[in-house]
Amino acid sequence: MKTYSKESIQEHLKELEGWTLENNGIEKKFKFKNFSQALGFIVQVGLEAEKSNHHPELFNVYNKVDIRLTTHDEVGVTDKDLQLAMAIEKLQ
Repeated sequence: MKTYSKESIQEHLKELEGWTLENNGIEKKFKFKNFSQALGFIVQVGLEAEKSNHHPELFNVYNKVDIRLTTHDEVGVTDKDLQLAMAIEKLQ
């Protein structure tokens, strides 16, 4: 599987509002009205992750959810990460 260069990732991120490149992965911070909405979002992300067999790093505190996507086997960003990020964007 091909990992993308930093320049190529930056081009793809133009289509993914709010996502940034950090330490060989892409990340985004989400904020919700309350914990219930944040938790519901996490569950939806989990279902999308299972469909693609690619699992994000998730961090939650009350109404905030931070997501990090990277392909650990490839030590970088691959199609799996970009595709899951696009699927996550459609959940909002």
